[in-house]
Amino acid sequence: MFLKYFLLVFFCLSFLPSCFFKKKEKELLINGAGASFPYILYSKWIKEYKKEKKDVKINYQSIGSGGGIRQFLSGTLDFGGTDIPVSSEEEKNQKKIVHIPTTLGAVAITYNLASLKNQTIKLTGELLADIFRGKVKYWNDSKIQEINREISFPSKKILLVYRADGSGTTSFFTEFLSLKSPVFLKEVGKGKSVPWPFGLGAKGNEGVMGLVRKLEGAISYIGLSYAISQNLPRVAIKNKDGFFVQPSLSSLQFTAMQALKDKEAYTESLIDKKGEESYPISGYTFFILSKLPEPKGSALLDFVKWSLTKGQKFSESLHFIPLPPPVRWEAIKKLSSLKN
Repeated sequence: MFLKYFLLVFFCLSFLPSCFFKKKEKELLINGAGASFPYILYSKWIKEYKKEKKDVKINYQSIGSGGGIRQFLSGTLDFGGTDIPVSSEEEKNQKKIVHIPTTLGAVAITYNLASLKNQTIKLTGELLADIFRGKVKYWNDSKIQEINREISFPSKKILLVYRADGSGTTSFFTEFLSLKSPVFLKEVGKGKSVPWPFGLGAKGNEGVMGLVRKLEGAISYIGLSYAISQNLPRVAIKNKDGFFVQPSLSSLQFTAMQALKDKEAYTESLIDKKGEESYPISGYTFFILSKLPEPKGSALLDFVKWSLTKGQKFSESLHFIPLPPPVRWEAIKKLSSLKN
């Protein structure tokens, strides 16, 4: 009897459509790494995109812009993330590289002074340069006190914290300091990584944030989204028109729109732009791409296009601003040059 039922079941199964037994397709893996400043947003994009494209897995590691560029150029990544475009020297002898702006951010100056928790410190670019080259060493220095007369600073030594890895955040910050102080440019310089005269280094925005929180008297520079999400104090910086502006989503939006009025669709940075509400240490961050073989090429382009369209709606909740429409349209146009 058992054999009879077994044969009957086997006979019926042999006529079922083959689709019932179709093997699960292999997941397509795409690897990226680079800038830590937009990592929070990129992680959200990857999570949401996976809900729509279950057969595509995207990895993105927060290793800093310098690491992202190096690994992308060496061929170990499918795409990179950087706050500053790849230089012509770095791009030499490489495939054609396309930079796609993904979001807009700012470098916030944050600090740890328990006695000044609810007050906003004001600093100029020139004074910041003196602090970060080690010439202003105490919080109650007369230069700091002069522009913050309503604040009583402690006689506390200033502890500098800087990015130990090559980063676009460092590049933005040192570009601003070099613009404001020729002495800083000569002694320290500008770029993804510079020879800071003293202080403590930490990897990524995450590492800097953790170190500042531990050290009373510390000061450092960090991506705005980290400063807002972790409720860290933010210094108001004197801008090109002489106004002290604290980094925020509204000041960042103003800076971006001001650049568009000046007919700059998007630029390498938005350092020290004019405007009453402009925050002077701002810029775009980018995906760096080149042509990939199929099916990976089309899958990556689909993710990037999704990021520029559907993905933008997640920006504000994570303390970023959506790309201005003209910038987004131009970026989508550039993607067509990577189609196979």
